[in-house]
Amino acid sequence: MLKAVTSARRVRTGTTTRTAALAAAVALTAATHVLVLPPTVARAEDGQCTFPSKPYQGRPWALQRLNLDELWAQSTGKGVRVAVIDTGVDVRNPQLRSAVDASKGRNYLPAENAKGESVERGDSRGTTDTVGHGTRVAGIIAARPAGNTGFVGLAPDAVIIPMKQNNAEGDGTAATLARAIRDAVGAGADVINISQDTANAVEPDPRLKQAVDHALGQEVVVVASAGNDGLGGNVKVTYPASYEGVLAVAASDRNNERASFSQSGEFVGVAAPGVDMISTVPGGGHCSDNGTSFSAPYVAGVAALLKAKYPQWTARQIVAQIEQTAERSVAGHDRLVGWGVVDPVRALTDVDPAHPVESPEAREGVTRAEAPSVTPLHFGETPDERNQRLGTYVTVGGLVLVAGLSGTAVAVRDARRRRGRAGGAAGRR
Repeated sequence: MLKAVTSARRVRTGTTTRTAALAAAVALTAATHVLVLPPTVARAEDGQCTFPSKPYQGRPWALQRLNLDELWAQSTGKGVRVAVIDTGVDVRNPQLRSAVDASKGRNYLPAENAKGESVERGDSRGTTDTVGHGTRVAGIIAARPAGNTGFVGLAPDAVIIPMKQNNAEGDGTAATLARAIRDAVGAGADVINISQDTANAVEPDPRLKQAVDHALGQEVVVVASAGNDGLGGNVKVTYPASYEGVLAVAASDRNNERASFSQSGEFVGVAAPGVDMISTVPGGGHCSDNGTSFSAPYVAGVAALLKAKYPQWTARQIVAQIEQTAERSVAGHDRLVGWGVVDPVRALTDVDPAHPVESPEAREGVTRAEAPSVTPLHFGETPDERNQRLGTYVTVGGLVLVAGLSGTAVAVRDARRRRGRAGGAAGRR
């Protein structure tokens, strides 16, 4: 028997109601281990996240840490399909409407949960999301650019396949996840993102591993969140993240260090930003959230970029490239952040296309990776335009200074003349 516990928040349009942590134990067989969404703390600038929410007008820090123009000059993920197996993806958000392929989507939620209570299924294609979790995940991967926000997905031309497999009550199971993985492969997914894990770190039904192996055998990149139970140094193995071949993603903070909640272990492949993660929410707008749930899609977006640029690469080669080019704190693998914090630009540019990396290797001499500098926003001004503007400021400023000095000299001269004339007149008296 497993206890399904989740602190995920159910949020409906215009109002917020918190789903209480489930205290009742749910009787399950080995075939239906419950899956839980990693605990998150959704919030907006005013401390409350509602659906829909206000748009985030700035550029989130997780995107400022890289040069998007340089990244997208290499790839935008065009033609790549990314399956998001989660709580659904709400297509009412304008940044996701054209990103989602509803024809391939599925909804696996049962009509009733294990206690006989009715479960709100929504539509059959997974394009509704009462939790908001899957909508955030999808946005980090492939949200389209919009004029009223600096937020955008890392792979803005990739296509999302929504697989609605779980909800706030944890009605998703290892069995339904296995079905969703196989159906995602059948729907043509190139990358699969799974931001959830089995309760209590108990190895689930073997059919889940079989489904993962099937996806890997079809050269599909499988990315999964490592889990959020790392406080106090707690270490445990999570599934499906720990299966061989799956790219397990931990969460990093603004300093390129492991976020305090992030699960650690030898199975961790890389880390990615997972603190104060801005992303899309149902109905429109954005909210901030924390968790490895939002680190995984950051990496899935990079995988989509690589897949679009190098479609002939195997899933193993794409994963190895991401791991090899990550920003490291040690020369080799680290159980806290794996091979390091993902570097999207380097993953796309530090490449030998003819000889892709098969497995990451230690780099001698690495002692400490510095946090990436935040790229300033130029609001559409090119470097040439900026240089021309600054040059104009310097020229005009110089002319103003010369004119000011000239005016001062003339004033001093005139004052001296007036004093001379006044002195002469006094002498004549």
